[in-house]
Amino acid sequence: MTTKTQTTNLQDKLQRLGVSSITKICMGLLAAVPVVASIPAQALEVDILPKNAKLGDTISVLIELESQDQLGIPTVTVGEKTYPSFEIAPNKYRSFIPTTPLEKPGVRNVTVSGEGQRQRNMAVYVGDRQFRIQRINLPPGKAGVRATEYELTRVREFRSLQTPEKFWNGAFLTPNKGRMTTTYGVRRYYNGVFANDYYHRGLDYAGGAGSAVIAPAGGRVALVGTVSQGFKVHGNTVGIDHGQGVISIFLHLNRINVKEGDTVKPGQVIGTVGSTGASTGPHLHWGLYVNGQSIDPMPWKKQRMD
Repeated sequence: MTTKTQTTNLQDKLQRLGVSSITKICMGLLAAVPVVASIPAQALEVDILPKNAKLGDTISVLIELESQDQLGIPTVTVGEKTYPSFEIAPNKYRSFIPTTPLEKPGVRNVTVSGEGQRQRNMAVYVGDRQFRIQRINLPPGKAGVRATEYELTRVREFRSLQTPEKFWNGAFLTPNKGRMTTTYGVRRYYNGVFANDYYHRGLDYAGGAGSAVIAPAGGRVALVGTVSQGFKVHGNTVGIDHGQGVISIFLHLNRINVKEGDTVKPGQVIGTVGSTGASTGPHLHWGLYVNGQSIDPMPWKKQRMD
């Protein structure tokens, strides 16, 4: 009875004030709209490896989303550079951050964010590392050789690959049985002239001429270049796309056993050691790139980078 009387009194007051029926209807609609509490953003679980990274290492950022229904791929940003992340398990993603000898050691500010997820800001320290200096004397006819525009374009396009599929599994194999003669990151003098902004972008193996070169991991052949096509510095070349921004390139080959588009398995012979291009003698140069940057292949040989 009290509620009915209060309602009647309110209606009488509205009529005396001249409030229209339309206004009363709008007030009723607003009163019927439920109040929705804001939903907090889901959490991001992030783990960064290795814990003691040094210049030349590949930094792995492992991301786990809290929500099973969460959509959107997380992004990883360092400074002005954004690196892709790829799903490696349900609601788990991984992104690779390359480091090189030309960078300065110190703190990297890593930002990880996902759609509907909280943003994580993390500080990662990258330690210094000493790289050897080497003096190379190229023989007549090899000194001063310059790469052709075709050669540079093909290699640049190859290095930019970020195929979503992951073709490798486990630690990488050694691509040749010869002893290692030049490690990653070596700075060089060529015929007495220091090469500014240069570092040795890979590993050299002193395999005998004609010895087998194998694929260190599974992948797809995305580059085949020959001296006759204009690969004057790289020489006969094979490039393997391992997927998700990871690629291998093999230089100075004699024979090439694969063609572009071929799928290769770990240990499969892809060519033989030679001395084509800017080379002082028979050897294999193996370069490993992550998101366009040359990184040290050794950690990839010693442990799984899944």
